[in-house]
Amino acid sequence: MDGLLIDSENVYTVVTNSILGRYGRKMTWDMKAGCMGKTELQASEHIMSFFPDIDLTVDQYTRERRALQDASWPTVDPLPGVEKLVGHLRAHGIPIAVATGSTRASFLLKTAHLGSLFDLFDGNIVCGDDERIAPGRGKPNPDVFLVAARSLGRKVGEGDVGQAGPEEKLERSKGLVFEDAIPGVIAGTSAGMNVVWIPDPELTVLYPPSEVATSATLNTLEDFVPEEWGLPPYSPPGSD
Repeated sequence: MDGLLIDSENVYTVVTNSILGRYGRKMTWDMKAGCMGKTELQASEHIMSFFPDIDLTVDQYTRERRALQDASWPTVDPLPGVEKLVGHLRAHGIPIAVATGSTRASFLLKTAHLGSLFDLFDGNIVCGDDERIAPGRGKPNPDVFLVAARSLGRKVGEGDVGQAGPEEKLERSKGLVFEDAIPGVIAGTSAGMNVVWIPDPELTVLYPPSEVATSATLNTLEDFVPEEWGLPPYSPPGSD
């Protein structure tokens, strides 16, 4: 969701640097890359591990970060191509779900003003604190995508693709994951699904696309061509 469906990643950057700025510090992109796709606690622990000498605990940082972020979530917008693609898939009866590391409470804050978009998922929203995901099994583990697939009625089993039986592997191979973060790309690949990576340009400096194992890499969701993936094509402009 973050950085893929909604333009929320800049909020994380601004908030984190406003906190660290009091100590004369700043989050760099290589630090941020390690946060992407992680749960709130994992992301906080990751960032604070770079600043062991400042007088700020992980818990204090997390509480302050959460308060500042929560005030900003109502301002985020969908990213380019998102509404067109989600609406298209829904119109053609393609099963779709959201699989995010955000907690349910955070998800609701981020999307309350975007109901027209997220209502299209028919409640198929899997969050990082979902009880169906074991503690510590967030991305890059495949669990969140497997839970999302099972919520859509797919018989994909559990564990990484190496643990799946032949029928489960075949079912997983029909899955298409859209991701912006490296942990999410790894999670989708570990699940045995196709993964379309849509990274922030800054992330490709650290992780050149030629070195990231994906099914495809795109600049934005506007570049996605449904029929290349066995999906119904978009209607020609002006034909609706």
